[in-house]
Amino acid sequence: MERFQELMEEYSPMIYQIIHSLHIYKNHDEFYQIGLIALWEASNQFDETKGAFLSYAYATVKGRILTEIAKQRRQEERNIYPKEEFWEIQASPLSRKPLELADLLFYCEGLSPKQQKWVIGTFYYGKSLSEIAKEEKVSESAVKKWKKAAMDRIKINIGC
Repeated sequence: MERFQELMEEYSPMIYQIIHSLHIYKNHDEFYQIGLIALWEASNQFDETKGAFLSYAYATVKGRILTEIAKQRRQEERNIYPKEEFWEIQASPLSRKPLELADLLFYCEGLSPKQQKWVIGTFYYGKSLSEIAKEEKVSESAVKKWKKAAMDRIKINIGC
């Protein structure tokens, strides 16, 4: 461990120089840490018969940092991170009703009260069949029947 402390002090400028030469302007600490890990691995795997440690350490550290840059770039290309404004707009999708109640009631002409409950519950409040069934204390199949009858009647009303 003490040996690595000495290596770290000696080769830290090299790691920073590699980071600077690769024009890394974000996540300096992360890339420095990756460089230190690569330096530690280089010190454990170095074979003195194959050359100078400086060359081996430089190639290992730079290679590991380049690999991490490529990995992050692939991740950024595959994943889309919307800007903050997107989340503010999407925060409350039901803040504006997709159809106004008056418009819905126009389509509900000729429907039974139960069929109207399904239309308004579904299209105005965005409720599911099970939620409507639970509120009305009926089975889901009953609500499905309201839905089918309402859809058939609405198609006739609009001339489809």
